[in-house]
Amino acid sequence: MKRKKVVSLLCAAAVACTLFAGCGGGTNSGSNSNSPSTSAVSDSADDSSVGDSSVNDSSADDTVSDQEAADNVAALIDAIYVQQRTDETDTQCEEAKAAWDALTDAQKELVEGENADPDYFGRDTGDASKDDPLNGDEIGENELLVVSFGTSFNDSRVEDIKGIEDALQAAYPDWSVRRAFTAQIIINHVQARDGEKIDNMDQALERAVANGVKNLVIQPTHLMHGAEYDELVEAVEQYKDQFESVQIAEPLLGEVGSDATVINEDKAAVAEAVTAAALADAGYDSIDAAKADGTAFVFLGHGTAHTAKVSYSQMQTQMTTLGYDNVFIGTVEGEPEETACEAVIDSIAQAGYTKVVLRPLMVVAGDHANNDMAGEDEDSWLSMFEASGNFESVDTQIAGLGQISAIQEIYVAHTAAVIGE
Repeated sequence: MKRKKVVSLLCAAAVACTLFAGCGGGTNSGSNSNSPSTSAVSDSADDSSVGDSSVNDSSADDTVSDQEAADNVAALIDAIYVQQRTDETDTQCEEAKAAWDALTDAQKELVEGENADPDYFGRDTGDASKDDPLNGDEIGENELLVVSFGTSFNDSRVEDIKGIEDALQAAYPDWSVRRAFTAQIIINHVQARDGEKIDNMDQALERAVANGVKNLVIQPTHLMHGAEYDELVEAVEQYKDQFESVQIAEPLLGEVGSDATVINEDKAAVAEAVTAAALADAGYDSIDAAKADGTAFVFLGHGTAHTAKVSYSQMQTQMTTLGYDNVFIGTVEGEPEETACEAVIDSIAQAGYTKVVLRPLMVVAGDHANNDMAGEDEDSWLSMFEASGNFESVDTQIAGLGQISAIQEIYVAHTAAVIGE
């Protein structure tokens, strides 16, 4: 602002000098108009204006350049944020990471696309080198393929998914345990960011065929017989004639059942295991001790529009049957309706509990647990519980089901039911 005032004053002075010279008339007029002082003022004013324009143009160019670089990375991320693998996927993953690495810190903050944001490459989710993608050959005749939806959160992948895989390998040493993820979006994310290549279902099944596997057992880590489980069965159907035997074990909660009243041994075991873990992490010796302290637990699942959504209602029935009156089931998607956040808040408030602990009812503590449950945004469960004003405290436990040893044993038992060992 000061610079503009100086330029204006100089321009005014130049005009005044010109008028004064003009009033002098005759030959002095031409002489004065070209005097060194007048020329200097004029040159100074012109130089200032050119300088301002140059600086502004340069600044604008830099801004455009930064945004263009960020937009390019966003487009590359969006291109691999897809559920379909193609022949170009490996190259696209490499290009996206290389372009991200070339950005400055300021440019990285500008990355924004349909699915892209700075967290795609920038968020620290743990050490990927601790994981094992289990995509090796030399499988042998007997393969135990552990199929998960997957997670891009490295620590959770190691503790939850790898935890289940390791338990199964220890239980069945004569079988080769291999991994497959059903979410190509997650596979691409891990590959692009960390260089870790995880097989999708087709890749894993093709690997089994190429290795001469005769007996294939598939253990899903899915929670229930939902849409993902159905897709798994469809994928296996295309390959089953290429093996001597193919068997698919039960997901974690076992058979669905017809209505909310149907419970089974699997649901009871899961309810007991996750509640015990939550109580221990919250520092309570028993469910009664938590009740006496006014504490309620909310176990948050994903939710689904699939008919298997009744499984969440059944888990609530199971909690009540076990006498866990201060345990409530919620879902991110709010399906079924009684598992929506507002409904759960109302139920807990009406029951008179003043403290709340939120914990995932999910095999992995990934994006949903870290963001939808415990995130800082106003629409996270943590934020909405706090904003309700109904509770003295709201705490979160970010831990997936897969790291609980009792849960791992349920998967081992489900595998045993089809292997026959």
